[in-house]
Amino acid sequence: MATIISGLPVVGVAHAEPARPPIEAWQRSTSVRLSADSSLTDVDALSADEVWAVGQQQIWDVWENRGAVGRWNGTAWTEVPIRDVAGAGPLRAVSAVSASQVWALGDGHDGLPYLGRGDASGLDRVRVPGMRAGDWLGGLEARTDKVVAVGSRDGRGLLLIGQDGKWTFQETKEEGALYAVSGSFAVGDTGKAPLIMRQSDGEWSSMALPSIPGGYLRDVHVDGKRAMAVGGVYSQSGVVTPLVLTWNGKRWTRAELPSSRARLYGVTGDGKGRFWISGYDPDHEAEAYLLRYEKRRWEIIRGGPDAARGSVRLQAVTHLPGTGGVWAVGHIVDANDRYTDVVEAFARSSAK
Repeated sequence: MATIISGLPVVGVAHAEPARPPIEAWQRSTSVRLSADSSLTDVDALSADEVWAVGQQQIWDVWENRGAVGRWNGTAWTEVPIRDVAGAGPLRAVSAVSASQVWALGDGHDGLPYLGRGDASGLDRVRVPGMRAGDWLGGLEARTDKVVAVGSRDGRGLLLIGQDGKWTFQETKEEGALYAVSGSFAVGDTGKAPLIMRQSDGEWSSMALPSIPGGYLRDVHVDGKRAMAVGGVYSQSGVVTPLVLTWNGKRWTRAELPSSRARLYGVTGDGKGRFWISGYDPDHEAEAYLLRYEKRRWEIIRGGPDAARGSVRLQAVTHLPGTGGVWAVGHIVDANDRYTDVVEAFARSSAK
């Protein structure tokens, strides 16, 4: 079993460091076992026995490429059918309200974004009046009485809100795109800098952020009064460095991270101040990568190395309520550029 390899306290202490709290460690690697060349892009857990993941399969085949939905029932993964004549292309986001109400979004084969709702028996397409060809949807959060999806339209950020059987659209004043939404925050970029929108009194408006030229955000998670957004920063040399912004209830601050060239993709939390970030570390590409934050301390968790598997890239992560563990999903790319969907499990263990 792999162990924590790196930690960075944000502030120093004058006395001996107290005993470390229990931490996560990599447990195992599994797969939904989709068809050849498959990838998972998002995951959401209602419990340890009800986990949903979405992605795509037959990535390199233009005619066969299609969306995929997987469900874990506590024992095994099964592929959930997408009930639509046109079908769905790559799926990017999933949000589970309950076992009987699961939402997913991505691309439709008819040129319109795909938005689906269903349960273990299958997903049905939800037709949204006013959706246009060329619209793009990247992120989703569903609740019992409301659905919010984000993306882009005509070069600007787009918010799609479904409530009381009605759908409304809001475009951002800023150019760019939105990639994820959680609570009252939606994140993305302008093409030049990070972009965060906040909902207040039913309207979404952009927020003041630290100046980060070349920065972008790809996921966000709200945890009570705190929130965390993750992404990266493009430099003029083409190098990408990881980026994390934290919200303390008053302002967004750039976090100081452990030294790494890791790409950060997804973030989740447990509602108790702990956050986990999934990604990919090119310096240890054969190992699953997770970045963990608790009590102002960062820890890097790596999976067991297996060079024969190829490059492990974890696109999203979810906390399993009541277990203390998290699951991250993504894909493995082998030496021949073949993709295999992957689910990496991390569970609580005692630190020494």
